[in-house]
Amino acid sequence: MPNPIQRLLSLLSNDVGIDLGTANTLVYLRGKGIVVTEPSVVAVNQKTGQVVAVGAEAKAMLGRTPGHLIAVRPLVEGVVSDFEATEEMLAYLINKAQGVSKKILGPRAVIGVPSGITNVEIRAVRDAAQNAGAREVHIVEEPIAAALGVRLPIREAIGSMIVDIGGGNTDIAVLSLGGIVRSKNLRIAGEKLNQDIIAHVRSEFKILIGEKTAEGVKIAIGSVIEGGGHMEAVIRGRDLITGLPREIIITDSDIREAISQSIDTLVESVREVLETTPPEILSDIMRSGIVLVGGGALLKGLDALLAQWLRVPIIVADDPLTAVARGTGVILENLPAHRDILLEHEDDLAY
Repeated sequence: MPNPIQRLLSLLSNDVGIDLGTANTLVYLRGKGIVVTEPSVVAVNQKTGQVVAVGAEAKAMLGRTPGHLIAVRPLVEGVVSDFEATEEMLAYLINKAQGVSKKILGPRAVIGVPSGITNVEIRAVRDAAQNAGAREVHIVEEPIAAALGVRLPIREAIGSMIVDIGGGNTDIAVLSLGGIVRSKNLRIAGEKLNQDIIAHVRSEFKILIGEKTAEGVKIAIGSVIEGGGHMEAVIRGRDLITGLPREIIITDSDIREAISQSIDTLVESVREVLETTPPEILSDIMRSGIVLVGGGALLKGLDALLAQWLRVPIIVADDPLTAVARGTGVILENLPAHRDILLEHEDDLAY
């Protein structure tokens, strides 16, 4: 039962959950659901140092800015790489979320971070959120938040396994009794696949394409196994020999070839985590399956490929993009009951 001070604070301030992603950031507002989904991009005027755009507006500027403007991704591989830009982005997103339900005090925030990141990286997230106006900041590891978001029984003496394939990193985690039993964090995720496609098109077709083009073609015709029918897309870029614009047709088999090495590494990493998992938990996972969340879960054929190689049922979560944000919402609904799964204590963080 909350005390009178806590009740008063809840009336004067909002509770927000933030899935701070490399590619996209989602904000959950308690009582309202997910109210903000924006790309994690900030556009900065280098002459004045001012932020000119955040989110979708800034993403539209990627690769198209004049010399004095620069569009940056403040998070690289799931962790803060540009502190000031992260702070500006969080302030913008928190204000946008609070526009739905304005309160007097700054919000209480629960923020998801990749598993296994360093204390310094956790501190950077905490400080950026506080500087952006959050009154109170709680940190949770993304696999735990995602598991809560898809309603896995992580509190029980039952093993669960989740693979969160985001933009900058992939989190593979085995969970039981409210904690992570085994985990692995990979730098192979959506953005790495985009870079694979850019490199393949460059080497095979001698054409230079941008990241947005690579991402678009990955979403449109990308697949990891054959059998879905022949698909193709038109892409435009700069011919590296003539320097002039050129248009080519690329097929689904080209994309498969481009990303095959990264996908093999991903499958092998899931296998490594399974190999070190205690047998009792492994038997639970064989019954309940491995749950895929994050944008990468939508890659065509990935679930079938993992099932084929691992011989374990693979389930793609409903609405996998929002799993972590929904999990932060579950925590916000009853924060005292979930304190034990948060990375809470300042004393635990190294300066």
